[in-house]
Amino acid sequence: MVEFQTHHLDSVFHALSDPTRRAMLHRLAGGDHSVSDLATPFNMSLAGASKHIRVLEGAGLVRRHVQGRTHMCQLEAARLADAQEWLRTYERFWTSRLDDLETLLREEERASPSTHEKTTKKLPKP
Repeated sequence: MVEFQTHHLDSVFHALSDPTRRAMLHRLAGGDHSVSDLATPFNMSLAGASKHIRVLEGAGLVRRHVQGRTHMCQLEAARLADAQEWLRTYERFWTSRLDDLETLLREEERASPSTHEKTTKKLPKP
């Protein structure tokens, strides 16, 4: 399970690492688009756009379906939840660590304000 989740996170972050793919996801957030529609703003071939879309599909961020002869793409935003939770874990960790540091610095400042004043007075004036 952990190995699957790690692989999934790797593929999601890899997909998000490219600005073209992020822009495609942004467009898809507004609704389904054809591969041709997604390729147009980037002045790229359908083959080039398809390569990007395959990466997004591999990460589970996009689902492609065929309507007649047109390949349509749909955003699967729910797949971002694992990546978002992973980021939240580290956000909570660092927020907690920084809060602890702030508390420690305030306690130190209250314990010896004269030392703090001396060190700040020693700074060179601009």
